[in-house]
Amino acid sequence: MGKPLLTVRIARWSAEHPWRAIGAWVLFVAICVGAGTFAGTKQADFDDNPKGELATYQSIVDESGFDHPATENVLISAREGDLDENRAMAAAADVRSGMDALSGVGPVSEPVPSPKGTAVLVNVELTGEADSAEERVQPLLDTTASVQERYPDLRIEQVGGASLDKALNATLGEDFQKAELISVPVTLLIMLVVFGALIAAGVPVLLAMSAVGTALGLSALVSHLIPATDNTSSMILLIGMAVGVDYSLFYIRREREERAKGAGHVDAVEIAAATSGHAIVVSGIAVTVAMAGMFVVNDLVFSSIAVGTILVVLAAMIGSITVLPALLAKLGRWIDKPRIPLLWRLSMRNKGEPRFWRAVLRPSLRRPKTTLVVSGGILVALAIPAFGMTLNAPSEADLPRSIPIMQSYDRMTEAFPSKGASHEIAIRVPADQVPAARTAVDDLLSRIAADDEFAQDQPPEVDEAAGGRIFLVSAGIPYDGGSAEADRSLEQLRTVLLPQTVGKVAGAEFGVSGETAGENDFVGSMNDALPWVIGFVLLLTFLVMLWAFRAPVIALSAIGLNLLSAGAAYGVLVLVFQHTWAEGLLGFTSTGGITAWLPVILFVTLFGLSMDYHVFVVSRIRESALSGLSNRDAVAAGITRSAGVVTSAAAVMIGVFSIFGTLSTIDMKQLGVGLATAILLDATLIRAVVLPALMTVLGSSNWWAPRWLRGRSSATSPAEPRVLEPVG
Repeated sequence: MGKPLLTVRIARWSAEHPWRAIGAWVLFVAICVGAGTFAGTKQADFDDNPKGELATYQSIVDESGFDHPATENVLISAREGDLDENRAMAAAADVRSGMDALSGVGPVSEPVPSPKGTAVLVNVELTGEADSAEERVQPLLDTTASVQERYPDLRIEQVGGASLDKALNATLGEDFQKAELISVPVTLLIMLVVFGALIAAGVPVLLAMSAVGTALGLSALVSHLIPATDNTSSMILLIGMAVGVDYSLFYIRREREERAKGAGHVDAVEIAAATSGHAIVVSGIAVTVAMAGMFVVNDLVFSSIAVGTILVVLAAMIGSITVLPALLAKLGRWIDKPRIPLLWRLSMRNKGEPRFWRAVLRPSLRRPKTTLVVSGGILVALAIPAFGMTLNAPSEADLPRSIPIMQSYDRMTEAFPSKGASHEIAIRVPADQVPAARTAVDDLLSRIAADDEFAQDQPPEVDEAAGGRIFLVSAGIPYDGGSAEADRSLEQLRTVLLPQTVGKVAGAEFGVSGETAGENDFVGSMNDALPWVIGFVLLLTFLVMLWAFRAPVIALSAIGLNLLSAGAAYGVLVLVFQHTWAEGLLGFTSTGGITAWLPVILFVTLFGLSMDYHVFVVSRIRESALSGLSNRDAVAAGITRSAGVVTSAAAVMIGVFSIFGTLSTIDMKQLGVGLATAILLDATLIRAVVLPALMTVLGSSNWWAPRWLRGRSSATSPAEPRVLEPVG
């Protein structure tokens, strides 16, 4: 018989020592959560991991030694009608005196009227490190609020980097709590329908939550090496709830079936470990290597998300093969208590022939070529809009205007265009070129001031450092940072103004940063990285499938089907979010594009998660083929026998992902809709229609393998791959 699988040995020990296994898992989760809470999470800064021109810019800024204090702006405008200038100036004086009295506040500017006389602005600098300004901005906000109370006829509002971060982090935190609070009951409800018993439904949810908590704690520790981004926690919750519940679902369903056949508790756990447990390990590895594709991008955002998702997948996988066997052995038949009568009868109904799935399969088996052409055509038609996808970098345009501070931001940038987006320019020249550089910089400033593409309400500002070797120029633009007009001004700066002035100074280096430059460079890097990510994930997917089945045709068909699914999901995203018809339905304002990081995230996540279904379904088909059924009958048997567990698993994922489509920020909406659409198509049209039609058309070619892959020959197998036992 040989040595038992590692999953079986682990399960046997856990089943024989349940309290030790459960205690060890609880202790492990507690240590991870406690350590993460104690260490805190290091959030990524704008200048973390700079690349390209941004790296040049950052190098020059660092050498300059300039401090960049955090600044806040207090905007004073009329609630209705024209602004009373005297009243506004009196309010501005109160703001200045209140701010001057605060500790940690630097210079407070004189009130500045807007070009059209519709508002007055007071600029406030904070002392200390800019990175910690968010923690110190509350007294300024309180002061602004107190002045607002004394001038109810005016609108007095504060906008700045620290106050924006504080408000947005609060909103994102509320979103995360909302997703967590909704996803748990939704998942529990689906599990109740699947199992019909409260304990059986609760165990997967509990294990998934423990995996999420573990990953959040570990990711907080890792963030001190790879700083976390705003989306890291959301992705951990998103993937953790979906994968964690799925793995437990597969395991419990198999253990339950073996008990129903007469196996004892420990024996049932061991059989589940040899089949479902082994498949969970393979699936976990597949998801992990797919998520690792994000490291190919070489960007901090993706590296942070990759770390978080890999940690939560590994935590879910480890929990499923260690503590879950202990829980099942300890609970025994109590796993099916207390029963919910109607749902219990529904869950037990699957004993006979699954007529629904037989009906769904009939066209694929009787007319496979026609079905393949029609269903494949539908997926291709859904994918066609993806070729018109426009990528947008994350910006303030993505943030919901329901957040009060974003409304304040819009009012400030309308009254003071130069307070909106700006181009930040860093210039460095050799010591012997300082006189020429000063002349060139003066020429640059005069050209910027005369160019309508730049803000006219405030001339460009320049700071000089290192004895004239370094110049830092800030040029405001009267447009939204993500607009086409802003892109045009950046192009003018990079291709005309800088090359014709500073570019003519021998040995000069320069780089442009700022919101618009960052967005353009980010989108460019995404376009460059996506083909490499796709190639990396396709190669690893092929190798995993080849290792699992030792059948090249099966591996290639898995890649083809996943590409169809991903393309269709991209097409749906474009139809929904690049246009305006769904704005009222999903509560967003279209930005005319898709968040630039989403195609990469969606691709790697889909390829990882779809491996769950593909491995389980194809394994059951091959098991039927090995038992002597014809190819057509094996396809029918494999699909129908695995349909229940795959449908249940997909329902969990779709439910969790759909919740993210209801969150505030458009990038999370796009992620939720994209993943839910992809999983829905994958678990229905792909697995129940396209896959059986394709495998029926291919016939025995499905299992063809070159001699070097076959291993020991067997007269009873379609090929001699190493097969994963199916689940469900």
